[in-house]
Order: sequence, then C-alpha cells, then structure tokens
Amino acid sequence: RGGNMNISRESGTRLAAIAVFIRGRDMGGIVQEMKEKVAGGVMFPPGYFAIFGGEFENQQRAMTRLAVIVPVSVFLIFILLFNAFGSVKNAAIILANIPLASIGGIVALYVTGIHVSVSAAIGFIALFGQAVLNGVVMVSHFADLRARGLTPLDAVMTGATVRLRTVLMTALLAMLGLLPLALSHAIGSEVQKPLAVVVIGGLVSATLLTLLVLPALYYLVEARLAADRR
Repeated sequence: RGGNMNISRESGTRLAAIAVFIRGRDMGGIVQEMKEKVAGGVMFPPGYFAIFGGEFENQQRAMTRLAVIVPVSVFLIFILLFNAFGSVKNAAIILANIPLASIGGIVALYVTGIHVSVSAAIGFIALFGQAVLNGVVMVSHFADLRARGLTPLDAVMTGATVRLRTVLMTALLAMLGLLPLALSHAIGSEVQKPLAVVVIGGLVSATLLTLLVLPALYYLVEARLAADRR
C-alpha cells in the first residue's frame, strides 16, 4: 500500500528511479551534496545501493572525453602557432597566456561556488582561444618591431602601447556579451552560467596579465637571445 505501481529492471536488477529537477544550482554541486547526505545518513539493507545516473552520468562521460580533447587542442594550437610564426619561442610565449587565463577562470568558479562541469570545461576551451588570440596580437607586433631593428625593450614598450586598445576592446566586448548569462537565475541558467563565469573571470586575468606578464616574458627571452648572439 502506497508503494510503486510497477517494478523496473536494468541489467537484471530491480530499479527505483528518483527524478531530481535542478534550478539555480549546478548539477555537480547538487550531486555532491546528495552523495554526502546519502553516505552520512542512509543505511541501505543488504543488496540495496544508490547510483547517480541520467544527465549526471552523461556529464561524467563528457568530462572524460574533454580530459583528452583539451590537451590535444592545446597541442594543435601550438602546431598552428609554430607554422604561423616559424618559431618555437614565439609559439611558447603565446601559449603562456593559457595558464594566465586559467587563473581567472578558476578563481571565478571558486568565488561563485560553481563546480567544474561540461559547461565550465567548454568555457575554458573558449577562454584558451581568446587568450591565444590576445597573445598573437601582441607577439606578432613585437616580432614585426624587432624585424625593423628595434631593441627588445623598445619593441615591447612600443608594441604593448599600440596593442593596448585592441586587447582591451576585444576582452571588454566578450565580457559584456556574456554578462547577462553570468547573472541569470532563470530555468536553464545552470547550463549557461558556468561557461559565462569562466570566460569572464578568465578574460579579466588574461587581459591584465597579457599586458603585463607577456611583454615582460618576451623581453626577457629576446634580451637573453640577443646577449647570446653577441
């Protein structure tokens, strides 16, 4: 009496499915809380156990795939940069923007309390692309100025000043475009919000560090190479 009207089975095992509808929270955080509560307060009879499947299970599979896709993507980006610049040095300096951008994305997730999800992982991939673009804009101009005969310091100072507006405008437009998604609390926002938060947070750190760390790194490498040539 008061029980289920049918008995479901999966792989020969009886199954009772409980559907959970999430609003205003990310799936990873909710599932983690449920796992802790089940582990700490539910005693199952022998032969009974709880698993978290459905969309969460699909998300875990997607994260496993992304763990392979992201490193491969970074490697392909390096190959393309090397092909474009013909220099391992310039390609490596540009790729240094990726960890600089990751800092902001990770901090943004921590501050907002959002767990890493497929949406956040996709946000990191988009962020890496934007960070590399900023690096290409800066380093390509540095290389052009060096080819004209400027010293490493003059090339960095002039190039960073000239490209300042371009980098700031690109980052600002991207952040303003994603801001409504980051602030949304409507149904379905748990899918869009992590992506927007990662990209906005990452662009803040990537833009600031691109204008400070990247020129300094380029100068140090170029000055060292120039000294070795002498």
